[in-house]
Amino acid sequence: MNTIQDLFEHGLEDIYHAEHQLLDALEELEANTEHDEISQAFSEHREETQDQIKRLEEGFDMFGEPPETEECEGIEGLLEEYEELTSMDPAQEVMEYHNVAAAEKTEHYEIAAYGNLIPLAAQLEMGDAADLLEENLREEQEALDELTGLSEEFEMDSVPAE
Repeated sequence: MNTIQDLFEHGLEDIYHAEHQLLDALEELEANTEHDEISQAFSEHREETQDQIKRLEEGFDMFGEPPETEECEGIEGLLEEYEELTSMDPAQEVMEYHNVAAAEKTEHYEIAAYGNLIPLAAQLEMGDAADLLEENLREEQEALDELTGLSEEFEMDSVPAE
């Protein structure tokens, strides 16, 4: 890794892997959620994630590289953390709140990743790629805002506090 382009390609491969992993995770989150509004949010963001993957593939095309993945250890860690909690067989309301919290964590990660890639694309004079990444970033920010709103409204009335 010796150039800005190398760093950009690595970051693109990393987020490409992350989006693929999250595509599957969003399906699982939706399946493990009984709260209609939260389940719908996961379903809608899964559709957006498919579009985001397509935009990333367009980004790869712009510099003449086939789409490749670089294991995204950050997302892998968040997914492992999620699996650990689900293995504890939590109460449904606890599980649903955790689903929202886990999704919020991944949105923060994605926002940071796109936020780091956009200036690199601009520095490489890849304005079209930066535009695609900015669209993904905007969608991630909107998803985070929606999830934050849902978590603030979520009440776990039937779950003991201690």
